Amino acid sequence: MEEKTNINKPAVVELVKGQTYKWCTCDFSKNQPFCDASHKGKTDLKSLHFTAENDGKAYLCQCKKTKTPPYCDGSHRL
Repeated sequence: MEEKTNINKPAVVELVKGQTYKWCTCDFSKNQPFCDASHKGKTDLKSLHFTAENDGKAYLCQCKKTKTPPYCDGSHRL
């Protein structure tokens, strides 16, 4: 099985209001924090689809421990 990275800091990304994104829930994606379908055949987890509510900077979780997916809530510090 491929080793997971679990980066312990949020990814700072620019989102576009109304655009739908796929956030990686498994950590296999090479395009973190977004899903690139690398999970297929490795896990039953699926990407989380979300629509940006605003234009601008967002802090997306990369450690996959957040209680507010896809957004970072600081859980990586615990």
